[in-house]
Amino acid sequence: MLNKFPLWKNLMILLVITFGFVYAAPNFYPADAAVQLSGQSGAMVIDESVLAKVEGALNEGGIEYFGSEADGESALVRIADKNLQLRAKEVIQAEMGGDYIVALNLAPTTPQWLSNLGGTPMKLGLDLSGGVHFLLEVDLDSALAVRLEGDLDDIKESLREERVRYRSFELRGRQIIGQFRDAEQVERANTIIRTNYRDMQPLNSPGQNPLSIVLNLSEAATSLLEDNAIKQNLTSLRNRVNELGVSEPLVSRQGKNRIVVELPGVQDTAEAKRIIGKTANLEFRLESDGRGGERFDFRNPAGQGPDAMLEKKAVITGENVTDARASFDENGRPQVSITLDSKGGWQMGHSTRDNIGRRLGVLFIEYKTKLEKSIDDAGELVITSVPFVEKNIISLATVQSQLGKQFRITGLDGQRESSELALLLRAGALAAPMYIVEERTIGPSLGADNIEMGVKSVTVGMAMVLLFMVVIYRAFGLAANVALTMNLLLLVAFMSLLGATLTLPGIAGIVLTVGMAVDANVLIFSRIREERKAGATVQGAISAGYDRAFVSILDANITTLIVALILFLIGSGPVQGFAVTLSIGILTSMFTSIVMTRGLVNLVVGGRKIDKLWI
Repeated sequence: MLNKFPLWKNLMILLVITFGFVYAAPNFYPADAAVQLSGQSGAMVIDESVLAKVEGALNEGGIEYFGSEADGESALVRIADKNLQLRAKEVIQAEMGGDYIVALNLAPTTPQWLSNLGGTPMKLGLDLSGGVHFLLEVDLDSALAVRLEGDLDDIKESLREERVRYRSFELRGRQIIGQFRDAEQVERANTIIRTNYRDMQPLNSPGQNPLSIVLNLSEAATSLLEDNAIKQNLTSLRNRVNELGVSEPLVSRQGKNRIVVELPGVQDTAEAKRIIGKTANLEFRLESDGRGGERFDFRNPAGQGPDAMLEKKAVITGENVTDARASFDENGRPQVSITLDSKGGWQMGHSTRDNIGRRLGVLFIEYKTKLEKSIDDAGELVITSVPFVEKNIISLATVQSQLGKQFRITGLDGQRESSELALLLRAGALAAPMYIVEERTIGPSLGADNIEMGVKSVTVGMAMVLLFMVVIYRAFGLAANVALTMNLLLLVAFMSLLGATLTLPGIAGIVLTVGMAVDANVLIFSRIREERKAGATVQGAISAGYDRAFVSILDANITTLIVALILFLIGSGPVQGFAVTLSIGILTSMFTSIVMTRGLVNLVVGGRKIDKLWI
């Protein structure tokens, strides 16, 4: 019988409609404005006592809140007035100090039964929901100092091998300065340096001591060093962001020595701030015999002593780490299993082979910021971030045998800290320390304005299309309008389920999808009109209209889909957001325009004897 769907097709349409309603529903539950607090270290416990201190600060500041909770790792307080969310963050940060990370967040309000089914709201981009914006400054002077210290050690070793005597060789600022006893040793040293260290340029200035050598790193080498430091830090940051699973992040270079990181729609902004803002590295140093070493405190002094002295020169650093995984040792204590590259494995093996019985220390170097409070001229509280370096020994163990490419680090404070350390090492060592010089959170007001304008554009566009279809195609236009509404619902449902991020350009893609979704019905309904004019029966015209227009609809949508996929593959950020909504919209519109509208038409007129068609 013409224009009658079998039972399985009708059930399939009903199932798809149910799917659309269920998985689009979480988007109708707006999230609460919230402030989240966690520790600078993953080992810090955030319990009820910490939460009580946060609540006290909010009460003192006159900020209304509700639904506060703490789970041991972080605390979340929902703010009643969204306009006071930023003020609440400032009040809490001033009260808790620099040991804690305070970040804005959005707390979901999705019902539990929807969450149990896997229903979650769409992730919103930075332009809609806001997010974290970091401006980090790379300390290129530190990168240069590390390079010069390495060159200084190599030069001194080369001079010793050639038995060139010198009184002193030291690093002063950006210069390496050597002092000699006679002119012959100066000449021999200059020859060795010119031959083996072409990046080092001797500086000869009027009045300079003839028994001295002053070396500068060449401009070309300095420029290359700084550029490589920025690139390595960019790579490390991108790896960290990937580990966090942030959708459509932005990590880009700004100017000579700055990096911009934008994290839209993250669920745990405090966690993101801690991981992105933490610039840590490891150095493996042998214990010093008391001459020429450096003394450091233990992070966890229990059972090891308050401090220990390590050699200045590291055996290996975090740059040699190729993989790091958090696990537990045989006693259930957290550890990090480390794999080194070939160079690091050789260096570790060479050093430990000749030092069995000595102790090898793991030095954790963290570049942090502390908050200092002050009052400005207007009497307002000002919180300033001051950078500083913290170096502590994680563990100091006796070398029992020669170590190789794989070994483990113990002595960590907890499983969360071991996971963070493994993440940082996996992401790659930083070539130079970084400090957060600016932190901005895109507030909810800007996102609300963008969402309001986006919803208005979709509403106006859809209303005009719905009116057009009813005026031109009458009853069939109503069927197309129902399918168009379901197409929008399915689009939202799929984006929510797939975890796609909706951006402002993505809303533009939805508007375009609304217009394109009725194209298929226009082709079908026009074909039905032509069949009726040609003398076909009502049922025959409907069947021919859907069947013969299908090829044209498929060709048009495939070409558009190809373009959308190309935009997604070669584009970035906003372009990808547009391509995602357009691609999903094309696929859902194919189903609603062809299958769903025909199902509605079949339900109303299928199998009936009708002489006149309102189209």
